[in-house]
Amino acid sequence: MSKSVYIGMSADIIHPGHLNIIKEGAKLGSVTVGVLTDKAIASYKRLPYLDYEQRKMIVENLKGVEKVIPQDTLDYVPNLMNVKPDFVVHGDDWKEGIQQETRQRVIDTIKEWNGKVIDVPYTQGISSSKLNEKVKSIGTTPEIRMKRLRRLIQAKPVVRILESHSGLTGLIAENAKVSVNGMNQEFDGMWSSSLTDSTSKGKPDIEAVDITTRMHGLNDTLECTTKPIIYDGDTGGKVEHFVFTVRTLERHGVSAVIIEDKTGLKKNSLFGTAVPQTQDTIEDFSAKIKAGKMAQVTEDFMVIARVESLILGKSVEDALERAHAYVKAGADGVMIHSKEKTGEDIIEFCERFRKDNKNTPIVVVPSTFNHITEEEFSKVGVNVVIYANHMLRASYPAMMDVAKSILANGRSSDANDKCMPIKEILELIPGTK
Repeated sequence: MSKSVYIGMSADIIHPGHLNIIKEGAKLGSVTVGVLTDKAIASYKRLPYLDYEQRKMIVENLKGVEKVIPQDTLDYVPNLMNVKPDFVVHGDDWKEGIQQETRQRVIDTIKEWNGKVIDVPYTQGISSSKLNEKVKSIGTTPEIRMKRLRRLIQAKPVVRILESHSGLTGLIAENAKVSVNGMNQEFDGMWSSSLTDSTSKGKPDIEAVDITTRMHGLNDTLECTTKPIIYDGDTGGKVEHFVFTVRTLERHGVSAVIIEDKTGLKKNSLFGTAVPQTQDTIEDFSAKIKAGKMAQVTEDFMVIARVESLILGKSVEDALERAHAYVKAGADGVMIHSKEKTGEDIIEFCERFRKDNKNTPIVVVPSTFNHITEEEFSKVGVNVVIYANHMLRASYPAMMDVAKSILANGRSSDANDKCMPIKEILELIPGTK
């Protein structure tokens, strides 16, 4: 009787190392490949370029593979308990680093039926990370970029979005990365904020910068990044104009637009009731949502409704009534905002909304209630957290500090430690060398 072999892999970028592992596995018996789902991969690194079904199809057609099943977690144990393979085959790179623990769990599990781990020597000259960088350098297409936000929401507990108002801040959102407990953490996409777009141009945040001008600036980010973009659409303007906004954004590969249920001259929400602000009627705003959804061409673009009830001093009940009505009108998600620092009203809204609606994405922008962690947001049903203005807010004091140093000292050398070296600037921008 043929022995059984289990191989787990993400299979996003297939290279000779993967083929060699399958080849070695096939020598031992009938090979079952556990292809990691988007959710499993996104739990420890970037979202894969190809979705699960695409990767499954590729692996099914590789020589030596008898069967393909989903592996829903990084942990092999659930699949191993079902398959009970005689061998688990893996590259020997998992003997070190964060995967050591995973390997030991595999060894301990298959020991129950005398299974054995086979470590295949690393294929020299092949690096998945370098291949990833090469693929990334090629860029992306509007269609691929647009699809990624929905995939991220389905795959991750919380999608982390950073404000970007220029090509440079786009590169920061694209490339910033830290290691936390051995796991890479990075931003999942970018927020094109009307506040920071206006402020960076020295104009007030009152929709004074039209969409054509904003798209010229956004194009700088689109050209040097690959991650999804959410566009701050303010009130969306007139219904007749909003349909063209949707088509413009969709054509450029933007993943979503967020519009707020207010009317008249736009005033920043964080002013709350300190300035006159008028909330739209449920009927009229629902009509705007419907018009936007009718205008889009693809199924991937998202229209997200921003509920301003809490900003305007109204109750959580009012916010919930509006949120449910907007979802019924076709909104792909709801954003709930508040200027209260405790965030208690936000938490209450999320918990109550989730009781009635299990699936519609919830978006928050914790500018004032920024002590709440992403993990805490996830527990109450939040899907997307937007850090909406931090790049601009960080840049202004830093630049002002340097400017004052030059004025105070009559030279720039005193500001050297406040500035990036010229060499690093040159290396930051792709294609400069």
